[in-house]
Amino acid sequence: MTPDDVSGNPSWPEGFTQLLADYERHLTAERDLSTHSVRAYIGDVADLLEHLIRLGHDDLAGLDIRGLRSWLAKQQSLGKSRSTMARRATAARVFTAWAQRTGRVGTDPGALLVSPKAHKSLPGVLGQADTRTVLDAAAVAADDGSPIGLRDLAIMELLYATGIRVGELCALDVDDIDRSRRVVRVFGKGRKERSVPYGVPAGEALERWLAEARPKLAREGSGPAVFLGARGGRIDQRAVRRMVHERMAVVDADLAPHGLRHTAATHLLEGGADLRSVQELLGHASLATTQVYTHVSSDRLRKAYQQAHPRA
Repeated sequence: MTPDDVSGNPSWPEGFTQLLADYERHLTAERDLSTHSVRAYIGDVADLLEHLIRLGHDDLAGLDIRGLRSWLAKQQSLGKSRSTMARRATAARVFTAWAQRTGRVGTDPGALLVSPKAHKSLPGVLGQADTRTVLDAAAVAADDGSPIGLRDLAIMELLYATGIRVGELCALDVDDIDRSRRVVRVFGKGRKERSVPYGVPAGEALERWLAEARPKLAREGSGPAVFLGARGGRIDQRAVRRMVHERMAVVDADLAPHGLRHTAATHLLEGGADLRSVQELLGHASLATTQVYTHVSSDRLRKAYQQAHPRA
């Protein structure tokens, strides 16, 4: 269920409709979450409130731990994945904590809610040889000097060089790139700013795109966006995802931009980077996230073992 569904549902108590609107303002204005995150939180909370209505409640006074658990049990009966249930449990806890903090409920029932453990899955990752093949193919495609070819090469090189998220890449403005120092400034989740370095190949691809190709696509309304679509507006995430998928065909891989982010992190670790540095580059708030997100190849572990263990 979405907020639009709620506003158009005459069976909803007026208090619930207003409650959801207040919570959406909190997520947007006070927590500064992305549009995607706000939509996910509001959808989950709307579904929880709909469950309360089915249980016969018309205000938050009826929200208790039993109601929260029955809501999650309902998700399980509908065949929702463990990761979806874990996300919804988190959304419920965040919501009930806000409700108590703002005086809408006397106690926080979500504090007693235990999340189902989600299965940890890692995105695909390219080996270093396949990565070179993909980037070399993108460079060959850009040899004709076409604006789209040069743009795509710059995007591929920058995604791999920095490990930034596709949303962060699409939001880049020209002033966010320090071309002399080869550093890009990005704004991650919660608008947290960080600076990420990039190497010579990405720098060369960016220089060609900005100097030769971007001016050919730029229009009056292009603004400061680094990467532009075919019509001159800021490129959107779907276009980047589609392009990355197409570029991966050369190595017969089904990889999204997030997979390039994971590939970059993996190759950094394989090259000897420490986990804390990778955490900072990726913009993870917790080192635990980086430990789950990245992995060290079995080959590197085996070599380290053979070199270090006296009984290897």
